[in-house]
Amino acid sequence: MTYRLHGALGSPYSMKMRALMRYRRIPFVWVQDFAARQGLFQRVKAPVIPLLEAADGSVSNDSTPMIYALEAAHQGRSVVPENEADAFLAFLIEDFADEWGTKAMFAYRWLREVDQVQMSRWLAFDSMPGVGRAMQEGFAQQFRERQVGRMGIVGCTAENDPLIVASTRRLLETLEAHCSQGMFLFGGRPSLAEFSLYGQLSQLAVDPTPQAMMRAEFPYAYRWLAHVEDLSGVEGAWGQRSPAVAELLGLIGEVYLPFLVANAAAVASGAGQMEFAGLGHAYSQPPFKYQVKCLTALREAYVALSAEARAGLEPLLRATGCLPHLVGGN
Repeated sequence: MTYRLHGALGSPYSMKMRALMRYRRIPFVWVQDFAARQGLFQRVKAPVIPLLEAADGSVSNDSTPMIYALEAAHQGRSVVPENEADAFLAFLIEDFADEWGTKAMFAYRWLREVDQVQMSRWLAFDSMPGVGRAMQEGFAQQFRERQVGRMGIVGCTAENDPLIVASTRRLLETLEAHCSQGMFLFGGRPSLAEFSLYGQLSQLAVDPTPQAMMRAEFPYAYRWLAHVEDLSGVEGAWGQRSPAVAELLGLIGEVYLPFLVANAAAVASGAGQMEFAGLGHAYSQPPFKYQVKCLTALREAYVALSAEARAGLEPLLRATGCLPHLVGGN
């Protein structure tokens, strides 16, 4: 079975799925065609990429369900750790990268003029190859204005930037220390967590401002991304959990889970803004119903663990500040 993965180089979730499918050695064709994906959007709930088109004609475009569907359909080289507790932690880290890491991608890309100019032109070039410079740059300007206009909706504002930057640097510091000790979080092979982190950071690695920061201050984390892009040759087994997992959980407990809880409370009360503070910085944005689903999914996954797995995880989750949010009722 050969899939068609419709994506884009400028899409973190597309890069996430491309790297994951390469590692799993699942045959696929990479399609970066703006016109071709328009018809496929009619067959999914939301018009977003990547779109995974199967041989039977079915189409999906939510990366996490796609990963678990591929796990069910294809044997070998799983990205879900065998250990039940580690599988939950990988899912939690993946969700953090998908839902909070994307704020770093969006903020670094669209808050500063140097990044806006380069990336709007590159994204236009990717979407409209061969149409001529004038048409590409006209589209780039329109796209840039649209994206910058959405910054407040997604919380990527100048007021929120201190927390976004602080959490991004904390993530990169963790990966920088981790890379010198080992490539992966759960032994000798990658999990879905690594691919989600890679997807978001792959964008920071090409945008001018964050790329300069990563090359200067986090060179090994930056180089790690090049390895994760294609791990098809890696052979390894699940093993000991990296100390980086606890560091990531600390960040999740300080920033991501409080964000999800505040968002859920705002949605429940009908508030127009959600607010919380993390790493000493205030943050606010309009609430999103989708991220209520994220919190619910994490809590349900934790409850579904065996009593033994929960007992084993409880000290770690408590020490990193995650546990109260995973068992809370908001």
